[in-house]
Amino acid sequence: MSQQTIRAAFESRLATWAAAQVPPLKVAFENVSFEPPEGQDYLRAFVLPAATRSGDMGGTHREWRGIFQVTAVTLPGRGPGRAAQILAAMDALFPVNLAMVRDGLLVRVQDPASAETPDDTDIAYELPISIAYQAQIYLP
Repeated sequence: MSQQTIRAAFESRLATWAAAQVPPLKVAFENVSFEPPEGQDYLRAFVLPAATRSGDMGGTHREWRGIFQVTAVTLPGRGPGRAAQILAAMDALFPVNLAMVRDGLLVRVQDPASAETPDDTDIAYELPISIAYQAQIYLP
């Protein structure tokens, strides 16, 4: 169990949500080939892990923390409204204390989804949205 399991828990939930939107939102997942859709909003998703920790003297405990970051990439010149809607949707999709179980690992959302500093260019308005997570196990 690792960051790969954590990534799968977040990405599968995001992909299901994005596909259900009207129109569907495409998602660029980390290190996966992606062609941005012409004239449409889309998302980019990353796992930003912190160092893996062990909180016991025996070395059997593992704790993973980090950020699941979803960047809302919206069309330029329309203001921040659409990106703010996506932020609210991410907060609802990944609420505080959400417990996702994947391959026997419990992944918990720690904090509300929060907006980081946007990047506003003539190509796109990009709003990074951070979702803090934590998971831990005791090895046999």
